[in-house]
Amino acid sequence: MSSDGGKRTLRNDLFLASLLVAAGLVLAGMSLIELAKINVRTAQAVQPLKSSPAAAPDTAPAESKPGGERPTTPAPEPARPDAQAQKEGVKPALPPAPAEKIAPPIQQK
Repeated sequence: MSSDGGKRTLRNDLFLASLLVAAGLVLAGMSLIELAKINVRTAQAVQPLKSSPAAAPDTAPAESKPGGERPTTPAPEPARPDAQAQKEGVKPALPPAPAEKIAPPIQQK
């Protein structure tokens, strides 16, 4: 009797497993069909970049040659502030806080 019950349980389990596999295959097939129906069109969002006008030949840097001489064009120098800007110094990014926003000094114990 136990062998008949075991066979029946095994048959039911295999039937349920095959049913779940078949349902998964059907679902995957339906998804693939839906994906095939979608007509994908891509649009170009911006116009293609146009090349900038050619620079004047006198402002172009000299060509470097491997193992050869260094370019003759002088290297750019760092920016230096004028004399008045050096006298004024760095300006604060924000104005000073209003009086009501400033806390009283901490008292020493």
